[in-house]
Amino acid sequence: MSAGQATAGRRLGWARRGAAARRIAQPAARRIAQTAARAFAALPPNLRRWLPIALAVLLVLAAGYRLWLRDSSFVSVEQVTVTGLTTKDAAQVRAQLVMAARTMTTLHVDEDELQQSIAAYPVVRGLEVSADFPHALEIHVVEHRPAAIVGGLAVAGDGTILRGLPIEGKLPRIDARDDLEGDRLTARAALRGARVAGMAPAALRPRLERIDLRGGDGIVVELRDGPELIFGDTTQLRAKWVAATRVLADSDSQGATYIDVRLPGRPAAGGLPATTLAPVAPAGSELQTTPDTTTPPSTGTADPAAEPLAVPPTTETQPATPETTPQTPAQSTEPAPSPVDTTAAGGASPPPG
Repeated sequence: MSAGQATAGRRLGWARRGAAARRIAQPAARRIAQTAARAFAALPPNLRRWLPIALAVLLVLAAGYRLWLRDSSFVSVEQVTVTGLTTKDAAQVRAQLVMAARTMTTLHVDEDELQQSIAAYPVVRGLEVSADFPHALEIHVVEHRPAAIVGGLAVAGDGTILRGLPIEGKLPRIDARDDLEGDRLTARAALRGARVAGMAPAALRPRLERIDLRGGDGIVVELRDGPELIFGDTTQLRAKWVAATRVLADSDSQGATYIDVRLPGRPAAGGLPATTLAPVAPAGSELQTTPDTTTPPSTGTADPAAEPLAVPPTTETQPATPETTPQTPAQSTEPAPSPVDTTAAGGASPPPG
């Protein structure tokens, strides 16, 4: 098949599909027109007479609003109020916004034109505009919040370089290997660090000291007087910051040198001091303990549980030998009789031999 035949075939297919679509659309349009005609015929006679007039008046008013009143001087912007600016270029930004706003009306505010008028000032993140009919316009400027310092310049969490914005408080430092000539960071490591800093909770921002990209651990945040926070990559940053905040608030993590939140559901605190345990004696040996000095003095009553067990008596007994001790005769307690003189010589008789 030649190219011409193929083209003709495609055209024929398109024509057939178009005809089929028209056959479907025409009955639908016919049914809608018939339904509208029946509804109009069902209205009361007075309403049927005034309805076309009312529709014509509405069309004229809509055309007048669109083509004349919306951009007329009757509703032109004459009073412009600009709030929210803190940058050192605040005067220039305010002047540009006021100049652009005075070309508008309160019924036709072009926010894209207002944004374009301050495109040269990247410190502005967005505008909140509200019109006060008939001649007042309020513009609130939303500035980027500094998240870190790169090369001496404040940067936002999305990598925008905030030239001219004053640095308030302590911000973490990020090393930049590229030149900071544009409006945004170009180094990949610096962009990741700025994003991590931008997602940090307000309570921890003053404690952030430095953000580095290390080979094995990925993104590491150094805290002032605190452990290092290992983030790894920039995924699940909100969950990782929540996990880090909870671990830091836990008293059991005091003294840790690092907190690993690469898995925010299972954060780990490392570098904690080892817990001192009581020594355990090996099996079969006696453990000598230091006597407790707090034991009260003894009261003189022995504790049966503390007494050593007595050695039981031997079961072997010697046979008893009878003792032949001579019995001593009982001595009389009566006094001995006095000797009797049988010789009549008046002398004492000698004691019997």
